[in-house]
Parts: sequence; structure tokens; C-alpha cells
Amino acid sequence: MDSDGLERDLGANVRAVRVSQRKTQAELAAAANVSLGALKHLEQGAGANITTLVRVVAALGKSSWLGTLAPQPTFNPLEVLEARQKEARKRPPQRVRRRAQVPQ
Repeated sequence: MDSDGLERDLGANVRAVRVSQRKTQAELAAAANVSLGALKHLEQGAGANITTLVRVVAALGKSSWLGTLAPQPTFNPLEVLEARQKEARKRPPQRVRRRAQVPQ
């Protein structure tokens, strides 16, 4: 699915929750502290910024949605780097053979 389709689906989900909570667009926009136009753009999937999305989702009581967008990392990259460095220290250094210079 392309990004436009995802925006439309997200907007449709926001609209469905708003309607199920029996809120008008004006009521939700006021509760989320966003403009009515910004909410309409979000619901239509016509391009909304991340601040509008976060505020509207929070006003709908669906902040848990945002957690699924950015799951917690399962590893710490610094720990991976430290483990690699530790492994490298355990290995004996590689010997480098130098070629004899040929006189010209």
C-alpha cells in the first residue's frame, strides 16, 4: 500500500472513532487544539502533520495507537558495538607481511 492509501485509511479510522464517540469535527478540533481545517485534512487523508495526528489521537483517547507506530527497539546499538570491540580485542592481531622494495 502506498503512503496516500495509508493516509486515507488512517483518516477513515480517526473519523470512525470520532463518529462512534458522537463528536462533531468542531468539537474534536477544539478538544485537540487544532484547526477545523487541519482535522478535515486528517480525516480525508489529504495530508496532515504529525502534531495534528498526535493531538487528535490523544483527544480521542487512542494514544495507544501511537505506540504501534514506533515500537521500542529490541536491542541497544551501543551494546552491539561494545560486544564487537570486545571480540576484536580477544583475537590476536593479524600479521602484515611487507614486501621488499625493489630498487629502480
